[in-house]
Amino acid sequence: MSNWKQRENFLVNVARRHLRGHKTFDLCRSHLVKASQISKGTVYNHFASEADLMVAVATAEYQDFLAQAHDDSRGFEDPLWAFLYHHCRRLSDIINNQRFVIARIMPNPDILAQASPENQLAYQQAYRAYEAWNRNQVEAMGEVTGFDRLELVTNFIRGTMINIDDAETCCDDATVYHQYCYAMTQLLGHSHRRIPEARELKAWFVEVRQVA
Repeated sequence: MSNWKQRENFLVNVARRHLRGHKTFDLCRSHLVKASQISKGTVYNHFASEADLMVAVATAEYQDFLAQAHDDSRGFEDPLWAFLYHHCRRLSDIINNQRFVIARIMPNPDILAQASPENQLAYQQAYRAYEAWNRNQVEAMGEVTGFDRLELVTNFIRGTMINIDDAETCCDDATVYHQYCYAMTQLLGHSHRRIPEARELKAWFVEVRQVA
């Protein structure tokens, strides 16, 4: 990896740490100069506009989501359970680690259009790859006719993450995740399927934290 790419990754990670616990993307390039202790010229060379910074952060987020999704799909043979546990993990990250909810700003075609072609391409590749993982899991669950199930559940997941963050939920109540799984399963059209019980989710999160 080139020094240029390493420095850009560093800047993006500084930006992501700065945004933890924030409800809006209130970080601009001038703030990043101070937070990173890297010169203004260098920061502005990496991110030619505020939109470039936003899109670069979103790209890194979706790349992380995809990497975690692959880990989760390897951990569960049942695609429904892999899907449910993956999105529970994302929700837990917001609740416990105050991760910035990237769904607050992306996908947004207006922001994307203001970014450089390179950042647009990187974002589109990351977003589409993550969307493909979700669609593959839904298709593997078995066909349910009538609606675009992925669109329904994606909109629900996005809204839930924003609402949970706005409510500043600070507990780690396993019943919250159980209810989340129940709602996702209903929207996916698999209400007849067994979902993880609260005790199973609680035990899983304990194991995940021990590994982390």
